[in-house]
Amino acid sequence: MKNIPEVKLGIIAVSRDCFPIELSTRRRQNVAAAYGEGLYECPVTVENEADALAAVADVEQAGCNALVVFLGNFGPETPETLICQKFDGPVMYAAAAEGDGDLVNGRGDAYCGMLNCSYNLGMRRLKAYIPEYPVGTAEEIAEMIRAFVPIARAIIGVKQLKIITFGPRPQDFFACNAPIRGLYELGVEVEENSELDLLVAYQAHAGDSRIPSVMEEMKAEMGERVYPDLLERMAQFELTLLDWAEQHKGARKYVAFADKCWPAFPEAFGFEPCYVNSRLAARGIPVACEVDIYGALSEYIGACVTGDAVTLLDINNSVPQYLYDQDIAGKFPCAITDTFMGFHCGNTPSCKMCSDCAVKYQLIQHRLLEPAGSEPDFTRGTLEGDIAPGPITFYRLQCDSEGVLRSYIAQGEVLPVATRSFGGIGIFAIPEMGRFYRHVLIQKRYPHHGAVAFAHCGKALFEVMKYLGVGDIAYNQPKDQPYPTENPWNM
Repeated sequence: MKNIPEVKLGIIAVSRDCFPIELSTRRRQNVAAAYGEGLYECPVTVENEADALAAVADVEQAGCNALVVFLGNFGPETPETLICQKFDGPVMYAAAAEGDGDLVNGRGDAYCGMLNCSYNLGMRRLKAYIPEYPVGTAEEIAEMIRAFVPIARAIIGVKQLKIITFGPRPQDFFACNAPIRGLYELGVEVEENSELDLLVAYQAHAGDSRIPSVMEEMKAEMGERVYPDLLERMAQFELTLLDWAEQHKGARKYVAFADKCWPAFPEAFGFEPCYVNSRLAARGIPVACEVDIYGALSEYIGACVTGDAVTLLDINNSVPQYLYDQDIAGKFPCAITDTFMGFHCGNTPSCKMCSDCAVKYQLIQHRLLEPAGSEPDFTRGTLEGDIAPGPITFYRLQCDSEGVLRSYIAQGEVLPVATRSFGGIGIFAIPEMGRFYRHVLIQKRYPHHGAVAFAHCGKALFEVMKYLGVGDIAYNQPKDQPYPTENPWNM
């Protein structure tokens, strides 16, 4: 995926000047050896402010965009936090456990030093990633650093992201009209355009010499499961979006889209954009439906965390009792209220769908826009079928009506159960979904769209949201942890 950052990690050891500097230097070397390739060792062990500036200059010269500050002993509180202040990228702090020497000359007291480090970070209002238990051996610190990589990738990506929209945001999906102030607070840039801008750019791509090769890619991906007469139009649209991204990213490195896809789009362009959107999502360029700007941001964060394709779905409909009784009860450890169907018209990448997925038509739009009883025409272009079973994380970052950022994260599964429905759709099972639906999604007024990562990545997403400064991070709480709004007599 070219649209997500490559993390280049550096490690800087710090040392309190009343402790042996060799202790920090040696322990840093042991961490680097335990981590293996991909971790740049800064040769400067920081004891004072001048060292801190020299170390930051060194890792920047080495091309590092994420950093580990390692307390090999107690550590100097001011210099070690100045590193975070001066370095332009995500920073992790961790400390050495004792045990690689005696407890006289070989004792480093980094366990104590981490407390003062955290206190000083707070005094300076600096953001940093501190693992759950940030003290360990060289091997344990190496594992903490590996867990930091997807977090750092998301933080770097968000800070260099531009979300390009083609709108306006639809009135009847008012939940997509969240304030964009929160995006600017995160460092995300936004470029809002008209659908007419997109149409003009699309028309300018007619006859583009690259269209045949994109058509061949589409045929290779879908085989016979695509409308041949739509291929040229869809390839032309794909090139339009890719060129717009390249020409309009400006000072940013990465791009996501949030596009208005109905009701005017299909009639004006002659097809539905869903399949093309799915292809961009597969290469790390999310295209959120219905100008859902925070949906696009959420998708992009998931792509950075997993390094894989993601999607955006409606938290759509309940599972019928008859379907639950036939195919779920007794076969999977979930109540009917743990299940729901996640659906969208056809934007989920084919690599995350069952093998019989196909480019079809949007049934709802066909009812709305085309003559009753007619064959589908311009409402064709959706990628339809059941979503492939496996682990998922359903999540969203949102700005509420007061301009406050909040998020939710819930891990679960897509069940290997046929949906008997239309669109890109799957049967999702999330523990205690019914309570989560009422006391998080409804209670906190989240919109119907949620991002889906195709892995259990809640731990990393939680840390990303914390690093971004999101104070309210909700999750699907077990029964023995009632929500503040939950009626205790229902428990």
